[in-house]
Amino acid sequence: MDKSLVLWAVTLAVGALNFASRLSFIAWFSRNEMPPLLARALHHVPVAMLTAIAVPAVVFIAPATLDLSWRNPRLIAALMAAALAWWRRSTVLTMAVGMSTLWLTRWLLG
Repeated sequence: MDKSLVLWAVTLAVGALNFASRLSFIAWFSRNEMPPLLARALHHVPVAMLTAIAVPAVVFIAPATLDLSWRNPRLIAALMAAALAWWRRSTVLTMAVGMSTLWLTRWLLG
């Protein structure tokens, strides 16, 4: 069988399984009540996903090279942005200060 045909078949199968798994939860919980424990657990999913994406981008300077020192401009910017977000609760101000800190520390550290 042609490799491109196999690739398309696998892609379509995975897409169909993904769609079916998501649709099954929507269909099930449209007819049944969601258990309170599951509802509380699902509130933590966005934070967990954002953390899983953001933290490696901040603390790893290269694949498998962890940098938690003051010479990591992304770490300094992330800490400044996190502190400001906690203090002021302003998304736009957090992004502006975080990016400004990142650019400034990159320029200062060379």
